[in-house]
Amino acid sequence: MTNDELRTIADQLRAQVLLDPELVRLDDDALEEHIRQLLESRTADRYLSITDKVTVVQQVYGSIRGLGLLDSLLTDESVTEVMVNGPDNVFVERYGRVERIPGGFESARRLEDIIQRIVGLAGREVNQANPIVDTRLADGSRVNVVLPPVALDGPTVTIRKFSRDPMTIRRLIGYGSITEEVADFLRLLVRARYNIFISGGTGSGKTTFLNALSNFIGADERIITIEDSAELQIDNVTNLVRLETRNANVAGTGEITIRDLIRSSLRMRPERIVVGEVRGAEALDMLQAMNTGHDGSLSTGHANSTADMLSRLETMVLQASATLPLEAIRQQIASALDIVIHLSRLRDHSRRTMEISEVLGYEDGHVVLNPLFEFREDASSTQQSVSGRLERTDNEFHGSAKLRLAGFQTDI
Repeated sequence: MTNDELRTIADQLRAQVLLDPELVRLDDDALEEHIRQLLESRTADRYLSITDKVTVVQQVYGSIRGLGLLDSLLTDESVTEVMVNGPDNVFVERYGRVERIPGGFESARRLEDIIQRIVGLAGREVNQANPIVDTRLADGSRVNVVLPPVALDGPTVTIRKFSRDPMTIRRLIGYGSITEEVADFLRLLVRARYNIFISGGTGSGKTTFLNALSNFIGADERIITIEDSAELQIDNVTNLVRLETRNANVAGTGEITIRDLIRSSLRMRPERIVVGEVRGAEALDMLQAMNTGHDGSLSTGHANSTADMLSRLETMVLQASATLPLEAIRQQIASALDIVIHLSRLRDHSRRTMEISEVLGYEDGHVVLNPLFEFREDASSTQQSVSGRLERTDNEFHGSAKLRLAGFQTDI
């Protein structure tokens, strides 16, 4: 049976259920079973495969109680990202590659209804006056919504699925992102409370890497996490405070920014502050927190290289205070950050750790970097497949003072 025929059946079933107030009031299990019975009755004279039947039931049930087409995509373990470009153009990412899926939503109105359901469950608002919103699903999946008239081809939804299994360093080693040597190095850095910044492009795995690093934080520490939409999975710490930003309401009031949360967190006796991602003026508050006794802080940011990340931080700080001299900003960055880890998504769609650099300080008008590990391709690399590993450079590690203060007598 074709996709159009299945969609027609699903639309007819949905209309039949919505016309009966008694059916709409059924609990979830009873409603799903009734939809299944209606489908069997309606298609008794034709053949439908088990897969087609399950698809139709999920679509009808999802359109009434769930998220419609999104329900099946969100339960598909092979899908890591969902991209909806209007009601008729739906794409997914599977195994690092983007593909268009057949079918779509019944209409733009139906898609907008689902968007309002998603946004409403997280206590947020999206409308023509406020057409852009970042939010999350109940399972933690990150959601970005853009409505018309900003989105010219219809409502746009992008969902970065939340991993049910928290990322660990052991899994990163298995994926080839880092080596055992690097894992031991990072464990020492986190335990010794170095300030670590993770940079990389979109989809390079920054939040995933940050989750893995968080496993090294001591279970007895007090951690404050600050995010636009909560997605960090820190399971080994019990004294954990999770903070999330809030958009302004329809009246334009009530906005809570990352800057507000960082400032508030300083009065909450944090031992470490973890900022999910810095994008703007909050960079200044984050750097000041790192420079005022909150060692061991972690954060991420978008950049194409380690050096580019430092330049972007300068720009972000200038957004907060355009009167600050560039020299003072660079000194602030150099004294706040200890380690910068750069990630990248390579030509074969694999995510790799490209460089781990130590921030040595400020000299001759520039922040001085000392690359400690670099990703190097080997002879097995091809245009379609990247082969290589993160290797130690010949540069010495200079910042051992925090290791000694933490009681580690080893050299790295």
